[in-house]
Amino acid sequence: MMMFNMLNAATWGDMAKKKEKGFFDFEFITWMAWTWQTAAFFIFIVLCLTAMIIWEKKSPGGGPRKGILGLDTTRGDRLFISLLGSAFIHLFWLALIGTVLWLATIFCVFYAIFVFRYV
Repeated sequence: MMMFNMLNAATWGDMAKKKEKGFFDFEFITWMAWTWQTAAFFIFIVLCLTAMIIWEKKSPGGGPRKGILGLDTTRGDRLFISLLGSAFIHLFWLALIGTVLWLATIFCVFYAIFVFRYV
């Protein structure tokens, strides 16, 4: 709790001062604004990749197949297409509707199911 009090009490004059390193202070990732949403995003990506590895071990041979786009896609290609499409869906949702992103996330789940089934 003390860490949060120090963060809230920081001013612009305090930015140049040296501070004592804590257990969770990593210098190689300080360039990014880490929030719980950012951490959840990267954890989700790691979980997707882990699930793809387990899927390939359980059912090997996810060879290319031709879908509705006319492209030969593998499981990894379909994961990439669904993640990239989900990013664009969220960006368009933010631009057109607003910050209620849980509805966009539900839409992205259905989009990913569609991509894995038909693309």
